[in-house]
Amino acid sequence: MSHVFRALSDPTRRRVLQLLREGPMTAGEISDQFQVSKPTMSAHFAVLKEADLVHAERAGKAVIYHLKLSVLEEALLSFVHSFGLGSETSDPRKEPVK
Repeated sequence: MSHVFRALSDPTRRRVLQLLREGPMTAGEISDQFQVSKPTMSAHFAVLKEADLVHAERAGKAVIYHLKLSVLEEALLSFVHSFGLGSETSDPRKEPVK
């Protein structure tokens, strides 16, 4: 989970994930959306891959990135549950489910 939150801590990486919600994109298409160098974008892609938030596939000379939304959802749900939220018994006004 710490890899996911490290990846999400940067606004550029969060924006990359937002772009990928629209569908797969090449590294070049994503990079064109930012005013940073290619090595900087490569570093961002590496952090996202390390967190398993994206999948990269080669297509000739291009690298196509895909969002792995299930990994993001799982990490966020796990985080919420670690605080006792999001479960049937987390609402003190409700009786525990027996």
